Amino acid sequence: MIGAGIAVIALAGVGAGIGNIFASLIGAIGRNPAARGQVFGLGMLGFALTEAVALFALLISFLILFT
Repeated sequence: MIGAGIAVIALAGVGAGIGNIFASLIGAIGRNPAARGQVFGLGMLGFALTEAVALFALLISFLILFT
């Protein structure tokens, strides 16, 4: 149980990372609305990669709990 809890600590960093990504995305679009098409795609890519880390940490915690 303790190992699974430690594995889930990574989710706090992922939450902060996703907040940082979207804050930067909104700031970039606010400064230059014409570049929305380019910036939005990169923001979604950053979100997907950060979310993959969250899913990996959750998978590891489930493996620790149920195997």
